[in-house]
Amino acid sequence: MNLLAHGVGSRTDLPIPLGLALYGAGAAILISFAALLLFWRTPKLGGPASGRPVPDAVQRFVDGTGTRRALQAVALALLVLVVAAALAGPPETARNLAPWALYVTFWVGLVPASLLLGPCWRAVNPLRLLHALLSRLLPSAPGAGRLPALGLWPAAGSLLVFLWFELVFPGRAEPGTVAGFLIAYAVVHTGLALWFGAGWFAQGDGFEVYSAVIARLSPWGRREDGRLVLRNPLTNATATPEMPGLAAVVVVLLGSTAFDGLTRTVWWQTGPGAANDSFSGTAGLVLSIALVAVLYLLGTRLSGRLAGQPLGVQPRRYAATVIPIALGYTVAHYFSLLLLDGQTTWILASNPFGIPGVDLFGTYGNVVDLTAVSPDTIAYVQVGGVIAGHVAGVTLAHERALLSERHARASDQLPLVIVMVLFTVGGLGLLFGF
Repeated sequence: MNLLAHGVGSRTDLPIPLGLALYGAGAAILISFAALLLFWRTPKLGGPASGRPVPDAVQRFVDGTGTRRALQAVALALLVLVVAAALAGPPETARNLAPWALYVTFWVGLVPASLLLGPCWRAVNPLRLLHALLSRLLPSAPGAGRLPALGLWPAAGSLLVFLWFELVFPGRAEPGTVAGFLIAYAVVHTGLALWFGAGWFAQGDGFEVYSAVIARLSPWGRREDGRLVLRNPLTNATATPEMPGLAAVVVVLLGSTAFDGLTRTVWWQTGPGAANDSFSGTAGLVLSIALVAVLYLLGTRLSGRLAGQPLGVQPRRYAATVIPIALGYTVAHYFSLLLLDGQTTWILASNPFGIPGVDLFGTYGNVVDLTAVSPDTIAYVQVGGVIAGHVAGVTLAHERALLSERHARASDQLPLVIVMVLFTVGGLGLLFGF
């Protein structure tokens, strides 16, 4: 089994013709856009002040320092266990807990966890506990005043480094390499937090920002006064602050997922990627992200010019509308990986150091059940995730236009919608090796 082949099946998994899926997906985006223009003429989703407050007891528990420190302590213990297993466990990737825990259970599992629980990694992040302990010795944060100006650009860089490591770096599945990455990541981000203050994690820690971005489509939100509320997930996305670097974060996520799909195609495996080296992989990843960035900037700036908006306003303003698109691609690419390969984490967790006779949970002798999800189900989730993400993106873009442009015309949004159609068709084509 190839751990890092984020396998989502091949085009034979698709129970309908690929061409029909492509045309149908593009038509779904255009039809939804036309329906929005006809029936959605005023803002309907509500703003940052909307939502139904949760009971006071729930908010006190969620926001309690004791709750968060306890969760962070558990996460820190698990992090130490994974690093120890990487260094002292079986040397073979297939039998070592660390690669499966990092690439599958944590990285992929962070998506459903954030959708169900909100920005959960902010509360669980073990590096926040490390920083809290070390800041008692080094209480000052010399760079804290400069942090707001950085926006989310550091997080975009952090995510790019991890995604390059996950998708390109040779030997990335080797247990020792995983241990080195985890230790380096902890040292770098804890050190930067000591310099910039605890706010660094919300702007520079790629995993925490990733969780927060995905959580924009969860039912849990925060009002402007900090009150925890339940509300429409699309309202959460609409209420996303227009922070510098948010567009870069979602473009990195979308472009890297596109590259992951590209590496599954015959064209890549027999052409640019045949050498399977760092140079071709790095070039492919950078070019994929650059292509997504160019299309996004072109669509948003053309829409802005048609609407008479100042140059440069639109990319930041519409960044949140790309979040469901990035989520749709993520679900499509990693759904089967989590359900199938994710079983390996729980099998190996029963004996993390590979000691003969140890079987903590009685699962060490189990094998991965490849029938846990059928190929048809995988295919339907793939197509449905991509289409639903784009329809939600079009809806959010339309709502954002109504909120920011009082006299916006239907034609003003067409460039961005066309870009979304291109993303849909291109994404499905890559997904099924077209």
